[in-house]
Amino acid sequence: MEAKCTQPPSSAVKIRRATSSDGSGTGTIILGKYQLGRLLGRGSFAKVYHGRCLDDNTSIAIKVIDKKSTIADASMEPRILREISAMCRLNHPNIIKLNEVLATKSKIYLVMEIATGGDLYTKLNHRGRFSDSTARFYFHKLVSALHFCHQNGVTHRDIKPQNILLDQNNNLKISDFGLSALPEQLQNGLLHTACGTPAYTAPEVAYRKGYDGEKADSWSCGVILFAFLSGFLPFDDSNLSNMYRAIHRRQFQFPDWVSKSARSIINKLLDPNPSTRLSIEQLMKLPWFKKSELKQEQLNHLSECVLENSSKNLGRVNAFDIISMSSGLDLSGLFENGTSKKEMKFTTSARIGDVEEKVMKIGEEGGYKVEREKGGGIGLVKGRVALMVEILEVAMELLLVEVKVVNGGLEFEDSQWKELKFGMKDIVVSCYNDRS
Repeated sequence: MEAKCTQPPSSAVKIRRATSSDGSGTGTIILGKYQLGRLLGRGSFAKVYHGRCLDDNTSIAIKVIDKKSTIADASMEPRILREISAMCRLNHPNIIKLNEVLATKSKIYLVMEIATGGDLYTKLNHRGRFSDSTARFYFHKLVSALHFCHQNGVTHRDIKPQNILLDQNNNLKISDFGLSALPEQLQNGLLHTACGTPAYTAPEVAYRKGYDGEKADSWSCGVILFAFLSGFLPFDDSNLSNMYRAIHRRQFQFPDWVSKSARSIINKLLDPNPSTRLSIEQLMKLPWFKKSELKQEQLNHLSECVLENSSKNLGRVNAFDIISMSSGLDLSGLFENGTSKKEMKFTTSARIGDVEEKVMKIGEEGGYKVEREKGGGIGLVKGRVALMVEILEVAMELLLVEVKVVNGGLEFEDSQWKELKFGMKDIVVSCYNDRS
């Protein structure tokens, strides 16, 4: 019997029985269809391997669950069945797809779509934090996928950056539905199981008095958006009592660079009262969430070009080499319209926080007044001259920095460009100038 997840399953999940060896090491062949590769990660009861489909040599991920562990812990069997049931219900571009479920006498194998780009926890730690546009892009995909989950009766209950993966094209994929809840778990319309990761879990989940799973996911979204924009968690204390006290009192502080509109959304999501907390559907109607994705679509195009041309062994290809190859890509749409006739663009692999620190230091040393803009940019003002610095992520581990003269172009001399370029030379990968 097969568990090909093409339609929502009944509560009884059918699992195909594998007849091959019960081994789960590298090189193991499962049912003559899949071969296990290197170990990607491990948990208390399962290991995830890179796998290969023998039919077409495509890469997959295979989650191997030890049946002995599930017997030892009575709570594991229903959790595994819920994970399988939830994933079989969900066919969405931003959710990891479950292709097949196999089983032997001692192992259960979940054959899944693979995401080779790592997780957002690692990416966020590397970057320090995301720019406003990057955070909105990832958040938009996350919320859209969760909305789809809720429409199909599934609440995740463990949304955190570690469970948000990226594929090779930087597309977001929600994973790990082990703590998800299905409609059949509801009692009087509410859930009662306390679960999740404390720093990301809604306060009402710990009460064991019944809670709305969708509103609990909304809370987690608020924590994640805060972390995306700030680079740290709103509530983070090794003493859980102190952390829960801060949560109930909504005691957290925004960094100066978080925009007013983003703060408003986060405050509405991190409402300790679930009855007044912003829902996913309400969130999707807000202007900040619905803001035009034109910039990000063009960035995605650019990222795809980078990946495509890198795969053709073109050597070290920088973003502006790719722009020149892509006649259909108009870079001007990546930035706000303005009257500037002088600008400098460069790519960098540095962390966004390091780039901002470098820009502000150079500005202060050059006698500029440094101002953080609401949209996430940095303004440099000296006399009649005003510069705007914007930082955007164009590909994995690659930032695009634009320095634009927005006022006083006649007074801004080429020698001042040279000073800026010299100050930033240690973080520049490739520079492209357009000052006509």
